[in-house]
Amino acid sequence: MGKEQQAQYVPMMRDLALHDRPRERLLQVGSQAVSTTELLAIILRTGTGGENVLRLAERLLAHFGDLAGLSRASIAELQKVKGIGPAKAVEVKAGLELGRRLVATMPQERPTVTTPADAANLLMSEMMLLEQEHLRVILLDTRNKVLKTPTIYVGSLNTSVVRIGELFRAAIKENAAAVIVAHNHPSGDPSPSPEDVNVTRQLVQAGKLLSIDVLDHIVIGRQRFVSLKERGLGFD
Repeated sequence: MGKEQQAQYVPMMRDLALHDRPRERLLQVGSQAVSTTELLAIILRTGTGGENVLRLAERLLAHFGDLAGLSRASIAELQKVKGIGPAKAVEVKAGLELGRRLVATMPQERPTVTTPADAANLLMSEMMLLEQEHLRVILLDTRNKVLKTPTIYVGSLNTSVVRIGELFRAAIKENAAAVIVAHNHPSGDPSPSPEDVNVTRQLVQAGKLLSIDVLDHIVIGRQRFVSLKERGLGFD
């Protein structure tokens, strides 16, 4: 007789503590401090059978790769995702279209990054579910406004393969005054490795030679992040 498959327990919203529910978290910490997944969960409102709305939001983002991929999806494509019916598909498209129109009315408005949380929230929704490590850099002007956030490297972060010059080439091209480096841990655990610290130390030293400030190195996990600057790792 074969083994019976054990049912997976997935807590519903009512089972989560108030401070873990997306709406309550937004009320407590503000809209800028919650993740893209949580914002999407608020738009979706409810989950589907055996899956809470946070899991549904995570799966929807993962299906289309990132927020940009989600915004390009048609209503018909959205409905191909399990748990997304016509009503949810229309609500998601409406929310994304409002955001697009807001950006269109303020072409000069660019995000400002002044804290590690600002940097993490800028990239977390796109990076936390990636199956490989991606190294990205947030390029900032003299007022800490974001110029671009290019991907520099894909693969395991290792000083033998990460070319420091590639990162700063992007910064020089955009005339960036400062940079924040970010990479993800596919395991979901953002704890920095010794190699992360070594790469950080090399980046900080190279930045000093080029007069480009390396403000931080953010490691992104699943709904969590670590700032190496805050921990004093690689920033001697």
